[in-house]
Amino acid sequence: MENIEERIKALPPELRQEIEDFVEFIYSRWIKKTRSKPNFDWGGALKDLKEQYTSVELQHKISDWRIEAK
Repeated sequence: MENIEERIKALPPELRQEIEDFVEFIYSRWIKKTRSKPNFDWGGALKDLKEQYTSVELQHKISDWRIEAK
């Protein structure tokens, strides 16, 4: 029995392109699944501001900072 590489090489170019596209699709789907879950090591980074702002005020301030950064 031929191995898969030999079979692919025997195909016409348009079919090899289909295989390449399919492999890329499968690979990208696999990559999405294997991404690690986000860590929240930044949690508490703004704790020094809790005396200055309420949580809602801080949300607004962060929004302002994001707009300024653009």
